[in-house]
Amino acid sequence: MTHAPAPGSLEDRYARDGFVVLDGVLDSAETDALLAETVAICRGERGPIDGADTAPVPPGTSDDDLLRRFLCVHYPHKMSPLMRDTIRHPGIVEPLTRVVGPNVKAMQSMLFIKSEGRPGQAWHQDEGFIPTRDRSLTAAWIALDDATTENGCLWVVPGSHRPGVLYPDREHDDPRYDCTVESYGFPWSEDDAVPVELKAGSALLFNGYLLHKSLANTGAHGCRRALVGHYMSAESPLPWEPPPAGVGMARADFRDIVLVAGRDPYAWKGTEDVRRPRVRPDRDGGCDR
Repeated sequence: MTHAPAPGSLEDRYARDGFVVLDGVLDSAETDALLAETVAICRGERGPIDGADTAPVPPGTSDDDLLRRFLCVHYPHKMSPLMRDTIRHPGIVEPLTRVVGPNVKAMQSMLFIKSEGRPGQAWHQDEGFIPTRDRSLTAAWIALDDATTENGCLWVVPGSHRPGVLYPDREHDDPRYDCTVESYGFPWSEDDAVPVELKAGSALLFNGYLLHKSLANTGAHGCRRALVGHYMSAESPLPWEPPPAGVGMARADFRDIVLVAGRDPYAWKGTEDVRRPRVRPDRDGGCDR
């Protein structure tokens, strides 16, 4: 059964459950434009993608067959002005300022495609991959197709963010999931998880400590496409990479960012262009760790 909206303000629901559903963030024209942009990216029309199949696309290849080559493209906002504008969409940014604060920066985007038969991701917490000093990490998962239990919507454990604990993780060989390591040792079971089905154009906003997963797309045909952005408070440095020699860890601050709301207190540091668009293989790496 799909998780029903809980009563209370957006801020109260986010604090209690660790996630909120934002209905109708994008209209049909915006969603259609992003679907067309996804095809353009996969056809190589927006630039190279590290790790992508470089074999020429045979003439007459359908869009569906082309998309089946891809599971996920990291950093599409670096290739596509439309994707960059979408991670700054007012319908996403306004709720972010209510749960993160007035000053918000983005550090990552991911374009999930997941055609039929492609795997999901095992239980994990985003904060385990993107460490924010103030625990402000928040994801915005925008559905570009209807996301259902059949095609691999997200499953979440409501309230699992509240302890503020990063649970241990391990490698796994479960064919339902891609290479992302699996969190374990947490005090919840599968019975505590709920699916979050979304209509195309709606979004799921969720906390970086929230346990979540997705299953494979078991539909007979079609993709489950989604654009995901990761955000945090601009006040907090981002220790996503080791600092230079002689610089303490407290000063580590990854600066390949996009300011989406308010002001950047560290604007004097400037920004960098470090990460490159790349693909996530099904079972061979693919996550920034």
